[in-house]
Amino acid sequence: MRLSGAAVLVALALVVAAPSGAPRGQPHARGAAEKPRPRPFGSECRTGVAGPDVVAYCHNPYPETDRVRLHVECARWWDIDSDSRPVEAGPAMTVRLTGRCWKEVRSVWVSHQK
Repeated sequence: MRLSGAAVLVALALVVAAPSGAPRGQPHARGAAEKPRPRPFGSECRTGVAGPDVVAYCHNPYPETDRVRLHVECARWWDIDSDSRPVEAGPAMTVRLTGRCWKEVRSVWVSHQK
């Protein structure tokens, strides 16, 4: 197969003009100092509601302790919303949190703290 001079010039122009992946004026990725990645944190929590009762199971798969709290918002205006005390979920540990309303539950969530 024989290439014409124009085809060779087009191929050469594409190779020269192809982006290198790094922005111009920036050091190459191998020479650049990498920013440290944030360490993963936070327990994985599952919540369940059965009538006025709420239960949450939080499992911490990470090496740092996670302080978890269960927050329960009740549906009735006269029913008192509640927040559990902070519970420490250590590495590879599962904790159980409970709460309740007098009547129906509107929403439930778990907060995390280092």
